[in-house]
Amino acid sequence: MNLFDYLTWRSDVPLSVSPFNPVDSLILSELAYTDFEGVLPFDGAAVPLSEACEAYFSVHSREEVKARPGYTAPAPFLMDFLLRGARFRETALCFFESLTDYDDPTQFAALTCLLPDGTAFVSFRGTDGTVLGWKEDLILSYRSRTKGQLLAAEYLDRAAAGTDRPLLIGGHSKGGNLAIYAAAFCSPETQNRIRQVYSNDGPGFRDELRGEASYLAVMPKCLSIIPDTSVIGLLLTNDCPRIVVESSAAGMVQHDGFTWQTGPTGFLPAELSRRGEYAEKTISAWVSRQDDETLRSMVDSLFQVLEAPGADSFHVLKSKKIRTAELMMAAARGLPKEKQKEFLSSMGQLLQSSGVQLLDIVRPDGDKPQT
Repeated sequence: MNLFDYLTWRSDVPLSVSPFNPVDSLILSELAYTDFEGVLPFDGAAVPLSEACEAYFSVHSREEVKARPGYTAPAPFLMDFLLRGARFRETALCFFESLTDYDDPTQFAALTCLLPDGTAFVSFRGTDGTVLGWKEDLILSYRSRTKGQLLAAEYLDRAAAGTDRPLLIGGHSKGGNLAIYAAAFCSPETQNRIRQVYSNDGPGFRDELRGEASYLAVMPKCLSIIPDTSVIGLLLTNDCPRIVVESSAAGMVQHDGFTWQTGPTGFLPAELSRRGEYAEKTISAWVSRQDDETLRSMVDSLFQVLEAPGADSFHVLKSKKIRTAELMMAAARGLPKEKQKEFLSSMGQLLQSSGVQLLDIVRPDGDKPQT
């Protein structure tokens, strides 16, 4: 069962009977990929989910949404399923924010869901199919704090000030990183109200940040959820408990949360595959050995190639038939010569073992979940 199947089976089971669980966290994390700009007010006013759904699909037809490319495209249809039963029907949405900054690479969006059980779920949007969003992800490797992370902590404090509810926090991909960062570096008053933080295949943090007291204080409340062949969720390191779940996809396409498999009350458990273990040991270890200037040069070289065609999304780049080998060579050109061979060997083995192309992470081929 995928997320839509789970909502079909569990929609009539209220949170008071079967408490909020990690599958629920992924569902609301995926919901944040919906672009509510022009649909939800920016003043923090709560809008019933039913009204938000009606307003959204009055602006964006279901046919238009179905035709969109990318693994986050089904997100708006989650509203239809959330409204089918008592579990989430009475949810209200508020504090939607969205910001894009090309000068200091930032793709940020967040949403707060007021749940029927009296809690508030703060949902941070992850990396979409934009080139800008993935550049921001890679900047995490050489910068302790990004603009998006600082915005996430500020957002959490504002959202917390707007309600007296206990707080749940989560996100998918980069959104998972933002969720943990916000929980760690919000105000002490906000942190005390946090019940649980969910990182759904989100990257980790640099060592200097992981030693800070406020980060360590929130770790017992955090949970990292990754598919068995995770790559993104194993970049850098976090220090929270981890569960591994089953996916219907292969290789790096497992990053798509709509492929994660569930039972009636939670994810189907799995063990980290040999490919996942390779990613954890090889790629993360390689990044940890590099100095900041090396990583900065590599990222800059890679995105000079990605941005050259004037494309703003990986869907467009894929249509221009840019090959993974070209991207790897572009990234390697930003490295000192003595490090180029090691980088190309590590990346080549990872991609070969995963059996998919780099662009498939952000634009997987194949059938989308039935909506």
